[in-house]
Amino acid sequence: MARPDLNFLFTLDVLLADGSVARAARRLRLSPSAMSRALVRLREATGDPLLVRAGRGLVASPRALELRDSISQLVQDAEAALRPAGKPDLGQLERTFTLWASEGFVENFGAELLSRIAGEAPKVRLHFLHKLDKDSGPLRDGSVDLETGVVDKAIGPEVRTQALFRDRYIGVVRVGHPFTKGKLTPARFAAAGHVHVSRRDNDKRPIDEALAGMGLERQIATIVGGFSAALALLRASDLVACVHERHTGILYAGMHSFALPLPIAPFTVSLLWHPRLEGDPAHRLLRPFVADRGTSGPGAQRPSPCHPDSRDDPHAGGRWHPRRHGPDRLASRYLRADASSARTSVLSRVPRLVQQPPALRAKLDAALAVAVGSALHQPDLL
Repeated sequence: MARPDLNFLFTLDVLLADGSVARAARRLRLSPSAMSRALVRLREATGDPLLVRAGRGLVASPRALELRDSISQLVQDAEAALRPAGKPDLGQLERTFTLWASEGFVENFGAELLSRIAGEAPKVRLHFLHKLDKDSGPLRDGSVDLETGVVDKAIGPEVRTQALFRDRYIGVVRVGHPFTKGKLTPARFAAAGHVHVSRRDNDKRPIDEALAGMGLERQIATIVGGFSAALALLRASDLVACVHERHTGILYAGMHSFALPLPIAPFTVSLLWHPRLEGDPAHRLLRPFVADRGTSGPGAQRPSPCHPDSRDDPHAGGRWHPRRHGPDRLASRYLRADASSARTSVLSRVPRLVQQPPALRAKLDAALAVAVGSALHQPDLL
């Protein structure tokens, strides 16, 4: 059986409402003859005359009277389905959103995010899922509504993104650890026992790549799959771990943190979602909630103990001089630009390196090679 032309529903609705071919034609912006032909086709499709002449007008048949209310409701439902969705009422919105995030996001930003949602959308529920890999599959298949992480080649090209905050690697040890005293050089840092945080045994972190450029290698004592496990080991040992400064701030609270004596580029943590949810009104309302927490959570308004604003740190920002701070400090200054422009920033300053004293210039050569090689690196634990 051939499928009926559903456009006839709109024509029939107007004809039954007006009871006149001429008036129905004017409403639909058709000629009277075109409307008459449409009525003929409707009669053929339904097997009923629908409208019959009575004097100078038309009256509805019993079948037309039976169809009138249902046809009108069908047309209203179709128009509502094709109309742009309106802004939902947050106070009445009932929905569960699944947020896929790496370790540290819930601990740092979860409580404040839940508090704000409870105040403005009390019937909305968040389901936090621990992110174990960087596969975009959960976003594609709809099992996840939002994801947080670093955008890299593992993320599907169709995924939508919004930057949340900048982060960087720092070192963490227990209070009273030997690293809390004396100068921390790359060699001293590499020689310590390290807890390597990785989801894969053989991956290379930017820390290892920076050390390799200086002819050094970390002494890996153990490998764990998450930051919480690493920090638990540090609290009862002299081991060292490298973590994400803002993303894990709550996790290493009460421990000693320090800037790495290495030129490691910062990175951007972003909010990700699939384009199929781009036009979902409820999803559009949720995204600013998460984005606001990411830009105003712990560490957003205050510098951490190893923030670049701390001038006591020879590897942080502030006033400097090559003779006072050495090659690592000079190279780190070249990497303070965003990752997208870091390579250009470093190369544009090469002539200034050549002007340094010969002894210092030799040391800077190795640091520069690491800087250029790691400037655009993105970490894979987010």
